[in-house]
Amino acid sequence: MPVITIGRQFGAGGATVGRMLADRLKIDFLDSQIIDEVARRLQLPKEEVEAEDEQPGSLLARLLVALGSASTEPLIPAEAGAAWTPPNAAPTFDTRKAVLQITQHVIEEAARGGNVVIVGRGGAYLLRDLPDSLHVFLRAAEAVRVKAIMARLKISSEEEARKRLKQSDENWNAYIRQVYGHDRIHPAHYDMVLDTGRLGYEGAVEAVLAALRTRKPIP
Repeated sequence: MPVITIGRQFGAGGATVGRMLADRLKIDFLDSQIIDEVARRLQLPKEEVEAEDEQPGSLLARLLVALGSASTEPLIPAEAGAAWTPPNAAPTFDTRKAVLQITQHVIEEAARGGNVVIVGRGGAYLLRDLPDSLHVFLRAAEAVRVKAIMARLKISSEEEARKRLKQSDENWNAYIRQVYGHDRIHPAHYDMVLDTGRLGYEGAVEAVLAALRTRKPIP
């Protein structure tokens, strides 16, 4: 039951490679957008969450059910009131802390079931001791990433693309540094670091699949 985490530089194809891996392995795919959506929904009243979830069999739905009803620890601080209380219901509610806690629960819950590719949000650090896991970091030269960002976001200006790249990388680096106290791009935090500019997305996928076949469990 593989669990693959993918850290990435902005524009290096983390979501694309992650989706390709999940499709090849026929396993679930959890990217930062889904994590953010679960965190957002878990701060809503339960009735609103249930009403919004239109795909009861999806990974998103399963995470909502597991985190909302099966967790042994409260996802919302006790001082804020009962679970599912909107964040503005109590002046002592720390939204940022609650979202971080929920985000970590989302990643842990997804990994608990195995068979999932998790992109972003510090999965490699949170799941570093998980025996059946593989932690990957994707990078590429800046020029390669700028072109990818321009194509993906339909930006005509290289200057604007470089600005987006710099801002996103800085935000992601700051998040990991503040939450986990690590340098996000340090290779020691990963089992493999792959250059998607040189390997291409398909080459990166093949490298990860090869590593899955030969990796050794964490002692």
